[in-house]
Amino acid sequence: MKVGILGGGQLGRMLLQAAANYEVETYVLENDANCPAAHLCHHFVLGDITSYDNVYAFGKGLDAITIEIERVNTNALLQLEKEGVKVYPSPAAINIIKNKITQKELYKEHQIPSPAFVVTQSASELHNHHDFFPAVHKIGQGGYDGRGVQVIKDQQDIALGFNAPSVLEKMIDIQKEIAIIVGVGTDGKNVLFPPAEMVVDPSLNLLDYQLSPARLPQKVLWKAEALALAVVKHLNSPGLFAVELFVDRNDDVWVNETAPRVHNSGHHTIEANYSSQYDMLWRIMLQYPLGNSKEILPSAIVNLIGEEGFTGKPVYEGLEEVLKMPNTFVHIYGKKETKPGRKMGHVTIISNDYADLTYKANKIKHTLKIKA
Repeated sequence: MKVGILGGGQLGRMLLQAAANYEVETYVLENDANCPAAHLCHHFVLGDITSYDNVYAFGKGLDAITIEIERVNTNALLQLEKEGVKVYPSPAAINIIKNKITQKELYKEHQIPSPAFVVTQSASELHNHHDFFPAVHKIGQGGYDGRGVQVIKDQQDIALGFNAPSVLEKMIDIQKEIAIIVGVGTDGKNVLFPPAEMVVDPSLNLLDYQLSPARLPQKVLWKAEALALAVVKHLNSPGLFAVELFVDRNDDVWVNETAPRVHNSGHHTIEANYSSQYDMLWRIMLQYPLGNSKEILPSAIVNLIGEEGFTGKPVYEGLEEVLKMPNTFVHIYGKKETKPGRKMGHVTIISNDYADLTYKANKIKHTLKIKA
C-alpha cells in the first residue's frame, strides 16, 4: 500500500517511525529537503502542501493520504478523493477544522458547549465588542502552535487584534486544559485515548509540560469524553482527531479547538500507551482493527524549546544527565537549526507516581537546554 503524508515535520517523523510495523510504502511532500521526516520515508517529494498542483501531482497513484498539519490544499484532496484516493481525515472535515470560524460554527450548530464568540473582519471591530473582554482573538486561518492568537484584556489591547477574518472568543476562567484524542475507523467504530492535562507556558503560549491521564473527577471525565465524541461524530470522517477542551472553575467542560491529525498532546502515547496515536492512525488507514488506547503507566511530556538568544546549529546542554534518568525517553526531532521558542524535541517520563512525574518534568525543563 502506498501512503502519502502532507508535511514532514516532527509529527510526520514520528508517524513514519510507527510505519515500520506495517507493510506500507511511504511518501512525504514538504518544501524543506532537510525536514525531520525526509530521511525516514521511502520517497521524498519537494513541494508546497498548499499548492493545488503540487498536492494533486503528489497524490496521484497513491492509495491513501493523511496530513501532518491542516494548512493543506483541500481542493486538490477533494479531487483526489473523487478519483479514488482515500484521504484521512476527509477533505470536508479538514475544511471545517482548518478555519476557526467554521470550527466554532460547527460547535454552535450542534449545541456543543464552546466559549461564546463573534466573527470579526478587522481589529477595529473589536471596539464594538468590549462586552466580550477579556477575550481571545484567533485568526480564522493560518494560526498554529500559539501563532495567530492574541489575548485582548481591555480596550488598550485592541491594536493587537487581527485585520483578517477572525474569531473573538469570550475568555473562560480555566481550571484545567485537557486534550482527548479520538480514533475513528472506516467502519465508524471509535476509540478514545485517556485525556491529557496540558500545562501551558504563558509567555510562549506553547505546551510547557503535560500529564496523562489527566486528574479529573469521574463526572468531569464523562463530560469531556461525551463532548469529544460529539465533535468527531459531526465531522463524519474516519481518521484521528485531537479535541482540546477547557474545564472551568465550576467543573463545566467546553470545547476549545479540534485538530484533524496526530497531535502534540499525544507524543507520550509512544511509550505510555499500548497503541500510540501514530500506530492508531496507521491502523485506521490500513483498515485494521483499532488498537488498545489504554495507558500502560501514567506519563508526562516536557517540550524541548530553543533557548532565547540562540539561533544556529543546536547544542543540547544537559542531555547526558537526562538520558541517565530512569523511565525517561528523549526524542530529538533532528531539526538543523534552533531558534528561540522553536520546538526541537520532547521528553516522555513514565511513572506510577504523579509527584515523581511532576518532579522529573521540572528537573528536565531546567536541565536540558538547547543553545547554539
